[in-house]
Amino acid sequence: MITRRMLQDSWRRWPVTVRDLPLALVIALASVTPPLRGIGTQLGDLPARPFDALTVVVIALECLPLALRRSRPALSLALVSLGFALDQVRAYHTFAGAALAVALVSAGAHLDRGRRTTVLAGSLAYIGLAVVLDRQGSTEGVVGFTTFYLLLALAWGTGAWLRQDRAAETERRRHVADTARAAERARIAGELHDVVTHHVTAMVVQAEAARYLTAAPDRLDITLTAITDTGRRAIGDLRLLLDVLNPDHGTEPRTPSVGELHALVEQTRQAGQPVEFTQQGTPAEVTGGAEMAAYRVVQEALTNALKHAHGRPTAVHVHHGDREITVEISTDGPGPRAAGPGGSGRGLAGLRERVSVLGGEFDAGRGAGDGFVVRARIPTGSAS
Repeated sequence: MITRRMLQDSWRRWPVTVRDLPLALVIALASVTPPLRGIGTQLGDLPARPFDALTVVVIALECLPLALRRSRPALSLALVSLGFALDQVRAYHTFAGAALAVALVSAGAHLDRGRRTTVLAGSLAYIGLAVVLDRQGSTEGVVGFTTFYLLLALAWGTGAWLRQDRAAETERRRHVADTARAAERARIAGELHDVVTHHVTAMVVQAEAARYLTAAPDRLDITLTAITDTGRRAIGDLRLLLDVLNPDHGTEPRTPSVGELHALVEQTRQAGQPVEFTQQGTPAEVTGGAEMAAYRVVQEALTNALKHAHGRPTAVHVHHGDREITVEISTDGPGPRAAGPGGSGRGLAGLRERVSVLGGEFDAGRGAGDGFVVRARIPTGSAS
């Protein structure tokens, strides 16, 4: 089934000259129809002349160059102006004279180079036309010719205004594209930071522990297997993340499932971090931005626990409510030094921004005693 959008797309694929030709033909055909004969611009107020063989040439010269009004605006304006001058000198006063206004608007909007030269040449040509018409007995007078010139200037000015408006819109779109591109780069950088830091930290901790297990082959084998599994998960996560850069990648973002949160906690436990994990409520069947943000909060907090409080008890509590997800991770040990009381570390700062975009709240700082605590409240898509 052919839809309106398909027709529009097909039309846009044609050269601009072909797309501009119908307007030229409409004005030309309208100029020779009986109802519009003799209805046109009468500059100079000379007695009207009946149509003859030359009239067809004049109408064609005025109208057909409009097909070039966007591809070759200077040439189009010159030819249309010549046809208009012949129209007025011969006193045909055809409807095709309206093509001059169209050509002026188009030239003002689409002419890129020689704009001042075009204005000067057009003004001199108009003065010459006024002199010729005056010698033929025109009663227009200085006021009439000046008024018509101002109308032509208004048509050019309208095109110039459209040009400026189009340039401003182009600049606005470029700025929006640059902003979106920068935001996407920052998002990908944040995702890379979260994924790489967590997995590599777990592998480093596990490898350090393996040094002391050489006398216990069974435990050493378990630790090495955990390192291997962590590396594979890192490769899988990185592959999924880098797939976003593939032009053929789908538009739907990849979000973690409920089971991945358990796997994340288990991975941290295998790295030697005692973690108590509790989850309340029913997770959403279809994961979204809130679930991804909650996953990243837990991931970053556990990474910080491994790096700065390895071996200290860590508690992870996630509550899935009807309108929001709340996350709290507390560690019996110091957090990242760069975070400070407000949590300004790079990973934590990225989480704060991620949660803020979703309209939530994020806090990271000192907990009870010398512990460190991370809290987040993230609205879900069901909130209204």
